[in-house]
Amino acid sequence: MTWPRLLQQAGYDTALFGKWHLGDLDSQHPTQRGYGTFMGFRGGGNSPKNPTLEKDGVTAKHEGFIVDIGADEAIGWLKAHNNAKPFAVSVHFREPHASYLPVREEDWDQVKHLDNPEIPNPEYPGLDVEKTKKMTREYLASVAAIDRNLGHLLDTIEALQLRQNTLVIYTSDHGYNMGHHGIWHKGNGHWLLKKEALPPATANIPSGQRPNMFDTSVHIPLIMRWPGVIASGTVNAHTVSHLDWLPTFAGLSGAAVPSGAVVRGRDLTPLLRGPVGDWDDDFYAEYSTKHQSKTHMRMYRTPEWKLIRDFNNEGRDELFHLAVDPEETTNLIAETSPEVARVVANLDGRILAKMEALGDPVLPLAKKILKR
Repeated sequence: MTWPRLLQQAGYDTALFGKWHLGDLDSQHPTQRGYGTFMGFRGGGNSPKNPTLEKDGVTAKHEGFIVDIGADEAIGWLKAHNNAKPFAVSVHFREPHASYLPVREEDWDQVKHLDNPEIPNPEYPGLDVEKTKKMTREYLASVAAIDRNLGHLLDTIEALQLRQNTLVIYTSDHGYNMGHHGIWHKGNGHWLLKKEALPPATANIPSGQRPNMFDTSVHIPLIMRWPGVIASGTVNAHTVSHLDWLPTFAGLSGAAVPSGAVVRGRDLTPLLRGPVGDWDDDFYAEYSTKHQSKTHMRMYRTPEWKLIRDFNNEGRDELFHLAVDPEETTNLIAETSPEVARVVANLDGRILAKMEALGDPVLPLAKKILKR
């Protein structure tokens, strides 16, 4: 069950332009998962310029920058669409995935003056500052390419007089580190340290790797425009997740969720329409890395505390007091104070309860470790 399929069944035209990365088999093709139209690539990576893409079932090289090609294809689809019929369009930019360059000259013009870009942790022990600044400039140029094409998409929605009845969502599949905590990339992070400062390799983690569940990796951008419902400039600090899109879109479209289906997300509509009296802001996540590093990370986060357990690697557990340390700079897991002991016991219990509810195969190992 996918939300594109539910919307398709409810009478929506659905289309995806850009990255898929949810299976390379033909049985996993986007058109087998609810998208009526697909133009893009199924794998995880592609070239920023002159990429190989699939269109109308034919895979071939396309001239130009991939960020522009995807947006232009989506714009063409919107212009040709019978807009009397509801639609749901996904535009999945490859950017700002590495490699960040090349970009169009007009995008590089946005950042080429940044000879000394601000970086988040310049004093991090052993950080390769020059490399971090170079990568930051290139990363920002890649972001500028997204911004430009997002503007073209929004202009098209305006020109087609679709603004008032179109919900626009800008989000991402994960957070990103660019020098934060001394690393770059996401949950399967890479150290940005000088060679002599790299931690030694372990049996499960190469020396250049830093698997993590920092907020910079798991916290994602989310901007929504819903004219007549969400007032401009509204900021909502409640916790939501990508699990929430399926019940939200089903509710908005009138799509029928099959009886007995497992739906773990929440319908966000009440939260978007105004203040709600009771909303659970806790968050559970799991990440078992299987390539490069090998981990079994399980995390429980409340607005005040965050506990991360790695059940595959001793000594990698982390506890952060987010209320006073939102940047997650101080790991308190070794603290012996009564308060910390109570917090750890509480969050351990919540992690185990989630693992049990989900049928997590790592649960027996986790129980064994936490009994020590």
